[in-house]
Amino acid sequence: MNIVRNEAELSADVPWVPILGVIATVSVFAIAQGLSYPLFTFLMQKQGMPPALIGLSAAMTPLGLIASAPFVPWLVQKVGATRIVVSCALAAGALFLLIGYLQNGFAWFLLRFLVGVAIDPLYVLSEVWMLSLAPPSRRGRLMGIYTAIIGAGFAAGPFSLMMVGTSGWPPFAIGITAFLTCALCLTFVAPRLPSMFDGNGHTPLSGFVRHAPALLLAVVVSSAFEQSAFALLPVYGASYEIPERVLAALLATMVAGNVALQIPLGLLAERFTARAVMIACAVASLAGAALLPVLIETPAIWPMLFVLGAVSYGIYTMALIELGNRFSGSMLVAGNAAFGLMWGLGGIAGPPGAGSVMQFVGIQGLPVLLGVLCVVLIGFAGLRAWQRRNET
Repeated sequence: MNIVRNEAELSADVPWVPILGVIATVSVFAIAQGLSYPLFTFLMQKQGMPPALIGLSAAMTPLGLIASAPFVPWLVQKVGATRIVVSCALAAGALFLLIGYLQNGFAWFLLRFLVGVAIDPLYVLSEVWMLSLAPPSRRGRLMGIYTAIIGAGFAAGPFSLMMVGTSGWPPFAIGITAFLTCALCLTFVAPRLPSMFDGNGHTPLSGFVRHAPALLLAVVVSSAFEQSAFALLPVYGASYEIPERVLAALLATMVAGNVALQIPLGLLAERFTARAVMIACAVASLAGAALLPVLIETPAIWPMLFVLGAVSYGIYTMALIELGNRFSGSMLVAGNAAFGLMWGLGGIAGPPGAGSVMQFVGIQGLPVLLGVLCVVLIGFAGLRAWQRRNET
């Protein structure tokens, strides 16, 4: 006899204590990250550094992510996931302490690179734990909560900077405290976290790439889309003589959409499939890019950017859910490490690429590039689906 299980019974299957521990860890970590980018920009401006050097300094952290990603699966096998993450959280806190002590924009280049190296395992392994802990029937909504909280944490970072300012130790104290809290949270829930050893050794990133090329492309597209939009939408809007305060509010609207709609997208992934919702997000992002020139000077730009912020990042959320649905153990660790690498590549290549296209074809180069990214993803995902059908 088939028995329909109610929500309370299904909720009982969810290991809430370790899940909440991982979410608490990533939320305070995201606050530190969200605070760091504007903090360093403001301080480097006070030191008289030109915009080009400020932008290059900001690229050091994603470069650190890229450099460290290939080593994460090996370190998990040799050292253990919990030890790595606690050590990295403590190291990131120490780096923030050193950055605050030196107050030297040129020294920060190396230190921000090392911060990227330290935080990559925090990103990778927190996602692996969430995907491993979430029951398949609830993975969509739980990963939606996870990514929404990350977005909220990043948004809270600049807000905390508004509270304490950029002078002296207070902003650095927030970052240091956040990383120390990460270490404490993980130490508390460590006994309840799943093991990442499956007896197969570690899977190198090169061994994972051929298994999920469409998911990796989705991560690149989501990162390049989001970073390009955030970096260059102010330039795009300024060409229409939109005031700076309005442009700042438009960017905040994109962030709000990202935070508010990840959970509904996760629920859709449970009802349909994560891959189908990922393609739908790419199609919606393409539509948003096409509508940008049409709506930029109308009130409709506000709800459009609210949705666009959600669906462009939703591509990544859906890729993450699909990764958890398809892989486990060492393959899941390698997949998440590859996701971190692809996110870094998209973040580094996207804004310069969009800026170059805008310089070459004019201001409408931004929506053109954003649209091309979505078309490439939709086309490649369709090709991979066709190939799989022919293989079966």
